[in-house]
Amino acid sequence: MGKCHRGNDVASVVLDRPSSTPPGPDHFKLWSSFSRASFRRMILDAFRCGGGGRHKRASKSPSDQPPPGPGPVDPVNLRSECERNVKQKKPAGSDRLSELLRLSESSENEEDVRRKEQMLEELKGVVKRLQSSHVDAVLEGAKEVRRFTKEDSDARTTLALLGAIPPLIALLDSEDSVSQIAALYALLNLGIGNDANKAAIVKAGAVHKMLKLVVIEFPNPEVAEAVVANFLGLSALDSNKPIIGSSGAIAFLVKTLKNVENTNSCQARQDSLRALYNLSISPLNVFPILESDLISYLMNKLGDMDVTERILSILCNVVSVAEARKAISSVRDVFSMLIDILSWTDAPGCQEKASYILMVMAHKSYGDRQTMIEAGVASALLELTLLGSTLAQKRASRILESLRVDKGKQVSENYGGGGVGATISAPQASTAYSSSVQLKDRMDDDMMSEEKKAVKQLVQQSLQSNMKRIVKRANLPHEFVPSDHLKSLTSSSTSKSLPF
Repeated sequence: MGKCHRGNDVASVVLDRPSSTPPGPDHFKLWSSFSRASFRRMILDAFRCGGGGRHKRASKSPSDQPPPGPGPVDPVNLRSECERNVKQKKPAGSDRLSELLRLSESSENEEDVRRKEQMLEELKGVVKRLQSSHVDAVLEGAKEVRRFTKEDSDARTTLALLGAIPPLIALLDSEDSVSQIAALYALLNLGIGNDANKAAIVKAGAVHKMLKLVVIEFPNPEVAEAVVANFLGLSALDSNKPIIGSSGAIAFLVKTLKNVENTNSCQARQDSLRALYNLSISPLNVFPILESDLISYLMNKLGDMDVTERILSILCNVVSVAEARKAISSVRDVFSMLIDILSWTDAPGCQEKASYILMVMAHKSYGDRQTMIEAGVASALLELTLLGSTLAQKRASRILESLRVDKGKQVSENYGGGGVGATISAPQASTAYSSSVQLKDRMDDDMMSEEKKAVKQLVQQSLQSNMKRIVKRANLPHEFVPSDHLKSLTSSSTSKSLPF
């Protein structure tokens, strides 16, 4: 009987051959006890060892050699030997693969370098054409600058460093409108997202050359639209705002915005309004804006939802100047228009800007506060404290406090406080002193009660016509009356500083 063993996890194969029986196919018996787990382990061991026992083993020391002759092999030693072989042997293609990866990376780097060198040569050729004495070559160079700088920020920087800006500005002196438009849009693309180029374009005198193209009686509409687009881009840089504002560009932008001659496109009007907003950020441009009669035009356009928020942004920038506040308050029904904006619950940005304008004007001028009260600002402010945004609620509360202070002053003036104060502050005897103290306490109580009554009366009169609408918008119960809220407003301490 012969037996062949290969580990405990490998199935045993037993060949039974009786000595008395001659060999033949019918006299051999094969018993196999393979299981799925043992077969799986046998396959894994075969792969680990390098392919089913045909893997050429690494050289070992004599002590590691198995004993000669047939005999069982220890499965533990066999598995550890396979693992050592796997660790010692490197994959056949690993070195080749690493070499290919290194070659691929080097080839990619070389390709990038080659592409950048090629782009640099092309940009040098563009600048060379711009500096050419041939008009056609210069025009072609301007068109190529516009094409290269449309989406490539690196090309904008490189072309500016190569000297593309001065010849483009010089091209604005051309009598050909095609060349002018090509130069304008090339300069526009050079300044996109590049503050250094914006500053270089203005420093090179582009603003005055652009204005020369549009101050004529009948400018080319396409040229005018390109100039407006350039002013919009250049005015985004803070250092350019005073230069553009003092050049006379504001009058041109206002003229484009008004579109009296109906020659400007909708895009040109929108760009001019945005450019005016950029310029209004600089305090130095407030007086040129006031000289252009822009405030009255903007106030008359407040009902247009498409431009109202932008208009309010411009007014917020200039309202801190006394002359601008005077120009705003001189517009007819200006406070009624601003109060109507406070009820635009679907436009919180407009509410916040309108409340800011009212807050500044109420803080700076007693006459404006009285005009606001007559226009019915209290009811709109109370509604805003319920339904407005957090910032709008804060500003509305500040305006209400300013109105409350005025009522308190009116009550104190009605008592003729000067003479009474003198009598109380200089008592002649103890009895007179005690009586004067009592009189003072009683008068203080009366003044406080009169002040509260005045504020309460103002609030109640303002809420009579709007209470149902407030409750309906706030989704409150029908019996809800915001008396606690009004009480907190009228009893809060007076704040003398405004958050702006």
